[in-house]
Amino acid sequence: QVQLQESGPGLVKPSQTLSLTCTVSGGSITTDYYRCGWIRQPPGKGLEWIGFIDNGGMTAYSPSLKSRTSISRDTSKNQFTLQLSSVTPEDTGVYYCVRVVVGTTWYYDYWGQGTQVTVSS
Repeated sequence: QVQLQESGPGLVKPSQTLSLTCTVSGGSITTDYYRCGWIRQPPGKGLEWIGFIDNGGMTAYSPSLKSRTSISRDTSKNQFTLQLSSVTPEDTGVYYCVRVVVGTTWYYDYWGQGTQVTVSS
């Protein structure tokens, strides 16, 4: 059974960098046909895709967040990390790490439980 667990600070000050780590168990982050991704849900809004890192280490980001986003990985720890710079209160929300199945259709098959991040001074 694959499990994903987010970790990181729940409160970030404006203009600082948000950093979250996802630890994966029960499966390797370098397995073919999967991507490791991040999505978020601002309060009262729908899910928003942030980006992903593939099994080879290549990344893709949402165009609206690309200039502030970096996703990296540590294969020795089976972890991947999200960094979002220059945060504002609009970056407040629940952040989820997900595993993305890549095929004729793409879908999320495993989710972390989510972690609340609040941007406030």
